[in-house]
Amino acid sequence: MVRSVRVVKRLIDVVGSVLGLAITLPFFPLIAAAVYIDSPGDIFIRQRRAGQLRRSSDDEGGGIPRPKFREFHMLKFRSMRPDAEKLTGPVLATEDDPRITRVGKVLRKTRIDELPQFLNVFLGDMSIVGPRPERPELAEQLASAIPYFEERMRDVKPGITGLAQVSLGYSGKPLPGSEILPFEKDLTNPFKVEGAEDAQADHMRIKLLYDLAYTAAMEELRTFVPLELSILVRTPLVMLRARGT
Repeated sequence: MVRSVRVVKRLIDVVGSVLGLAITLPFFPLIAAAVYIDSPGDIFIRQRRAGQLRRSSDDEGGGIPRPKFREFHMLKFRSMRPDAEKLTGPVLATEDDPRITRVGKVLRKTRIDELPQFLNVFLGDMSIVGPRPERPELAEQLASAIPYFEERMRDVKPGITGLAQVSLGYSGKPLPGSEILPFEKDLTNPFKVEGAEDAQADHMRIKLLYDLAYTAAMEELRTFVPLELSILVRTPLVMLRARGT
């Protein structure tokens, strides 16, 4: 990322996070009450997430290099049952995940559960726009299963929203009329394994293409600014239509 892009992006993040917090903070008590009434427990959750790619290291004794990410604690309104990961540990959420509460479904569809991350942006852990951060355990697994998956985070901070989030449906499925829809069959289930249709890894692979396109646009200011502004404008529309990832 060139210096001019880095400076402009941080300026957008600071101004945007301050405005975002100023506008949304008055609604936090109402959201908190809805979360607690529907499912008593913690209102907010702090999850370890994988941020920027730092380096690759070998396993002990020498082996296959594995990606290493900067970790941080991401803030969210709780949208799942308090014991959601008691038996399973960290796993990817699905569109009809039974662990999601009734209020949580609304929060996720409208992305209201992500609003506390404006504080993460202000503190410099995240950007407003960027690839969505995964749990560290899942990020390493996905990097092992999907070629170049870790490259989406090279010299780029994770974001509250991103090109994939405003371009795809929930979990990463192409939307009707999407420019990538004609290529979906070529991108999903490449080995035509029976019963592997609609796999989460395929959805993550499609999202990866959008994330890599975004990181490529950050190489020059003239390509970065129009795309960044486009994502910022499209995000509220995705929230209103309740179709975002």
